[in-house]
Amino acid sequence: MAAKQKNSPTHAAWTFLTNHAHVLICLSRDPALRVRDLAGLVGITERAVQNILAELHEAGVVEIVKEGRRNTYKIQSHLPLRHPVESRKRVRDLIEALR
Repeated sequence: MAAKQKNSPTHAAWTFLTNHAHVLICLSRDPALRVRDLAGLVGITERAVQNILAELHEAGVVEIVKEGRRNTYKIQSHLPLRHPVESRKRVRDLIEALR
């Protein structure tokens, strides 16, 4: 069996999207995902997911809805993307493009 090459798709040194985008995409598919599950899907630590969720919440992009001991996340998809290059597009445009 051949060894994985460093720049192969299964061992990417970089990706086109940020971890913030990855978290949003995962939450768009399942708004009730736990932090642990998000971390596993995105490939980052639970602490990193908590920080990203806090930043997304602070920016108003994600609303955190408590349901008992669990959280559900509501994406405010009408908001514009934050970088000037893509600010003409909305969060929903990013999510829909990657479905």
